[in-house]
Amino acid sequence: MPFADVLDAHFGVTYQTDAPGAALLLAVLGEVQYEQGIGIANLTTGEPITPATTFRLASVSKQFTAMAVQLLEQEGLLAYDDTLQQFFPEFTTGIGAEVTLRHLLCHTSGILDYEEFVEERPDWQISDEEVLAIAATQETTYFKPGSAYRYSNTGYVLLALVVERLSGIAYADFLQQRIFEPSGMEDTMLYQTGKAIPKRAMGYARNEAGEIILADQGTCTATKGDGCIYTSVRDYHRWHLALQAGMAPALQQVYTPLEGYPNGFYGMGWFFSRRNSGGLELYHTGNTSGFSNLVIRIPENDVLIACFSNLADNAHLLTGFLDVLGQFPVLHTESQLIRDLLKLTR
Repeated sequence: MPFADVLDAHFGVTYQTDAPGAALLLAVLGEVQYEQGIGIANLTTGEPITPATTFRLASVSKQFTAMAVQLLEQEGLLAYDDTLQQFFPEFTTGIGAEVTLRHLLCHTSGILDYEEFVEERPDWQISDEEVLAIAATQETTYFKPGSAYRYSNTGYVLLALVVERLSGIAYADFLQQRIFEPSGMEDTMLYQTGKAIPKRAMGYARNEAGEIILADQGTCTATKGDGCIYTSVRDYHRWHLALQAGMAPALQQVYTPLEGYPNGFYGMGWFFSRRNSGGLELYHTGNTSGFSNLVIRIPENDVLIACFSNLADNAHLLTGFLDVLGQFPVLHTESQLIRDLLKLTR
């Protein structure tokens, strides 16, 4: 399969070797077909991006949060239809009795976005506990829980707190012990303020003048359950192999249909669509200050496409990059759903 020449040409046009760039890993039928980095991971040190460079996953982290919940469900420590009130006595309004873990996992809770209550400040990062405090005081939701889809970072922050409260250990330790280590993910970790991140890419953005500026952190970039994992495309491939080997998310149990997308769904930290063959294609983006990411899995062909960029608002991942992938039938995604992910994650 002539992947390399086409992808080299595309990335050579899309990224500069002396600016923030991207790492890409492509695997088909269990074999890595392409693994490359282009651009600079840290403009201060000049360190280049490689397949071992770790990037902030942003919302790609949500699938790991969902897996942590799934592991606890398999052990009988929780049920997907448990309510928030069963874990958080802080919820004293009716919301706590109405919203379930299933709602949170599918973005159907209607819980208000915590970002609406937070002012961006350079000297402060909001914690998960502070998000809980905001959510627990709300007396209304956007809609009746379970009646509609609306993407919610608040929901996934709460899910990570559920994992901490039930497991009795820090969420970072749970991920390390129960997911990263068993999957062989040696360079993957949850961001923690002040703790060194191995092989780390710094995040960048363009200002109004088009100049590249440092944009590595923000007020809402330290919460755990919604988007705080750092990993490399090489380590993410190990995660893909763990999913293939039987750690697959409970998509047949926990999902919601997406209005306007025939055979399009969200569940357990994944957008997914049923293909003409009857199999699934799964994807998720991750966008935050300084980073843009896209992962695609097509299990029937054992395909993984993982592209991580240390440049914010990297829209080409859902346009030109998908056009390039579409040249190869084995990599082609069939649903319009994937091209609308930026709209669906707002």
